[in-house]
Amino acid sequence: MSDAVPNESQPKIGPNEVLRFLLELFAFVSLGIWGFLAFPLPWPGVLVGIGAPVLAILLWALFVSPKAVFRIDPFGQALVEIAVFSAAALGWWMLGQPIVAVVFAVVAAVSGILHGRKQLGD
Repeated sequence: MSDAVPNESQPKIGPNEVLRFLLELFAFVSLGIWGFLAFPLPWPGVLVGIGAPVLAILLWALFVSPKAVFRIDPFGQALVEIAVFSAAALGWWMLGQPIVAVVFAVVAAVSGILHGRKQLGD
């Protein structure tokens, strides 16, 4: 006999969950790129280039991730998610890349709406 975990305890990972993970990674990388390119190097560019993604990762880990330190309601999670994704989109806009900013913002918004509907429907 194997010690397999029952299917009920395994989280179901669908296409939107994979997309959300990729959006999350893209947002963190985007904030780093923005920090290094939008500010003069070495200071404050290095500070912002490292600090912005670290702050976003910290907020995500504390409030939004599946193993979040603080459990907040779906609306609070959505606010943190909107703040991180909006900051990344604004970063691309400030770098003169409006197409990247708009495409990222639209894809993140649609994915967030689908995730929110799923969360509230449970």
